Amino acid sequence: MGHDGLPTLELAFPGPERDRGVAAILSGQKTTLTGLLEIYEHVGEAVPMTGQRFSVLDSDGRPAVTIELVDVRVVPMKEIDDDFARAEGRGYSDVAQWRTAHEEFFRSNGVSEFLGHTPVIDDETLVVAERFRVVEPDGLRGP
Repeated sequence: MGHDGLPTLELAFPGPERDRGVAAILSGQKTTLTGLLEIYEHVGEAVPMTGQRFSVLDSDGRPAVTIELVDVRVVPMKEIDDDFARAEGRGYSDVAQWRTAHEEFFRSNGVSEFLGHTPVIDDETLVVAERFRVVEPDGLRGP
């Protein structure tokens, strides 16, 4: 559990990629998240539910922002559309760019080491597609 007893959420791996993601949330550019369903299954974690809140951690493990999920779907990668891809806040102009970046990340050494194998990523690969809203930037809280 993180800040205020909320479950925590960590984007990618600590470092520049996570820092860019947190900054995109704080700026309002990022309003969607995509997770590989296989990772949830691997750790025995339930898929998040609409209405659930998370404390998003920065690369130093500190709470950066609290978000609330407004929509959660488990869908094959082929069902992600341009609107969802652009809402990832990473500068994707369309779903093709989103797909390339996510295939690369899901097949990365870090994910492969975590899972113990390189996952198969294709049109039918199930992802957890989440839309969220910022509840409050944690850095603005008082003591």
